[in-house]
Amino acid sequence: MSATATAPVDIVVPPLGAGTKAAYGAGAMANGIKSAAFSSYLMLYFNQVVGVPAAIVGTALACTLLVDAIVDPFLGRWADVTRSRLGRRHPFMYAAALPTTVFFFLTWFPPDGLSHMQLGFWIFAMAAATRASISAFEINASALAPELTEVYAERTKLFSLRYWFGYAGAYGFTAFSLAFIFIESEAFPKGQLNPASYTNFATLGAVLIFIAIIVCTRGTQNRIPYLRQAAGSPGDEKMTLREHLAEMFAAFRNRGFLAIFGFGVFKFTAIGLYSATTLYFGTYLFKLNTGHLALLTLDSFVAATIAAPLAPYFSTKLGKRASSMIFALTGISIGLSPLYLSYFDLFFVPGDPLLVPTLFVIGAVYMAMITISLINTAAMLADVVEDSAVETGTHTAGTFFSASSFMQQCSNALGIFVAGLVLSWSAFPEQADPATIPDSVIDSLLEHYIPVIITLWSVGAMILLFYPITRERHERNVEILRAREAEAREQQMRDAAIGGPAR
Repeated sequence: MSATATAPVDIVVPPLGAGTKAAYGAGAMANGIKSAAFSSYLMLYFNQVVGVPAAIVGTALACTLLVDAIVDPFLGRWADVTRSRLGRRHPFMYAAALPTTVFFFLTWFPPDGLSHMQLGFWIFAMAAATRASISAFEINASALAPELTEVYAERTKLFSLRYWFGYAGAYGFTAFSLAFIFIESEAFPKGQLNPASYTNFATLGAVLIFIAIIVCTRGTQNRIPYLRQAAGSPGDEKMTLREHLAEMFAAFRNRGFLAIFGFGVFKFTAIGLYSATTLYFGTYLFKLNTGHLALLTLDSFVAATIAAPLAPYFSTKLGKRASSMIFALTGISIGLSPLYLSYFDLFFVPGDPLLVPTLFVIGAVYMAMITISLINTAAMLADVVEDSAVETGTHTAGTFFSASSFMQQCSNALGIFVAGLVLSWSAFPEQADPATIPDSVIDSLLEHYIPVIITLWSVGAMILLFYPITRERHERNVEILRAREAEAREQQMRDAAIGGPAR
């Protein structure tokens, strides 16, 4: 039996409504909140608040990729071949809501009395469980995009919407936390170093994750009759593990997918490194208070608002591949400017009234460019689904987006691992005092951080040169698949006329 997915037969597909689009986009808030909390705060919390060495925290999070390597492809493949009254995506999306919420919350509250090594095992176990749970939702929500529309440009708009909501969740949650949860006090002038604040932080994040998952799943449920379904019927013979693996590896040999995967490994490692260290620079280099940090998180929300309409525009004008590469490299060059200028004492010093406004503008421009690159790359992956279907005869969106989810999550974990290495190479102390930390330590951090992140982005962008799918090729792929489906329906009707009614 093939795992080929089939399109609904003889059904007029209505256009996507604004409510459905909004609900679909809102689901990205769940992963945005989880990623913001894990990438930006987990290292800071366990390293600077609890006192666990950065190398142990980074290694624990990097080891979660071993779980992702097994769970994510399994979840994607399982969804691709699932048949139910809710289709093949929504059962997994509903099932993810509660465990994701619980594991995310527990991550921040290890039992008392654990050693540093035992805390490392706790971080690994809870982070891996959270990642596995949210993957069941995120893989299938992402795989909905190529099934909701086949139109080349419309897919970029859908992913623009998802990224906008993802950024709204990540940075809205972060800004709110800095402004109203990590409140400064006499005992903790830097509120993000107050251990008591993390109870409300974890509770708010868990509740918002649960709401986002339910809103997206329920809000897109009306599209189930028009989505591709797994071929066959519940009584069909099951595929063997060998047959499943054969179809998966056939899909993964697609050149377009390999280019996106390679770019993604370097890109998301760089993003994970940036996310894990940005609070270090804000706290120890620029010596910002929580109000300033809260304001600066909003530059990413502004960036997403700018990028959402521009990504489809540049996708049309430059092509998805070119816009992804150009904006990635230009964005990182601009984003690093405050750091290398500070290294040479050419940037605003802490306390200068122009420091925060300048960081806000640079951050908004940098993040807008990076977001345009991310949106177009995600839309490119949706186009790989049809390209692979033409080559292999199977339509396995879940398989591709599970691989993408694995790549993104493990690369973010690698980024945090690299952050732990960079902090260790820089001899950055645990539980450091921002008022007394030596300038030599900050300079050492910059000397190690800047070359690493430039290398990651540059190598990743070069890999994207191997991506072969243009708009013309995508449209040709869609036409080929439509012709095959029409031929299959005609053959089914001929068989039914000879041998009885079709199942």
